[in-house]
Amino acid sequence: MISFYEINSETFKYMNQFLDLMTIQKFEGDKKLELITIDISRFEELKKLHLAYKLEIEEEIPKNSDYESLFNAIETGKIQFFGVLNNDLLVAICSICITYSTFNYKCSGIFEDFYIMPEFRHKKIARQLVEFAYHESGVCSLGVGAADCDVKMYKALGFFIELGNYLMFTE
Repeated sequence: MISFYEINSETFKYMNQFLDLMTIQKFEGDKKLELITIDISRFEELKKLHLAYKLEIEEEIPKNSDYESLFNAIETGKIQFFGVLNNDLLVAICSICITYSTFNYKCSGIFEDFYIMPEFRHKKIARQLVEFAYHESGVCSLGVGAADCDVKMYKALGFFIELGNYLMFTE
């Protein structure tokens, strides 16, 4: 079962009040992590992490035509990617597709493609990446479809309003 969770601007009012999302964060010695908006200039790096994400969640491996479509979607603003750089190497990604929601009658986003390289997990960058993406995307609420095994993680990241089941229709 997949559940749909929503996060809104009120959530972030109380989360990490002292976090400056635009500042380079320092973790583990000399490794510097930087939160960024990913544009097409980093598309090849993005593809590598996106492929690792697809393999980890056991989804079909994207074809070249899928990546061409993704490139065009990024270029035309249909999807926004955000990431974390470690010494200029992309180590984490997520995406937001912007839409409009009658949940709060404002712009809303769908949160997807959340992946952190295994060696960078449990280093407190996940919440920072989610918050950065939320603020940079300009949405007023953010939803995520969560597999049962991921619900606890997404709740820990601030997605706490349960809105039932999230289902997809496709041909």
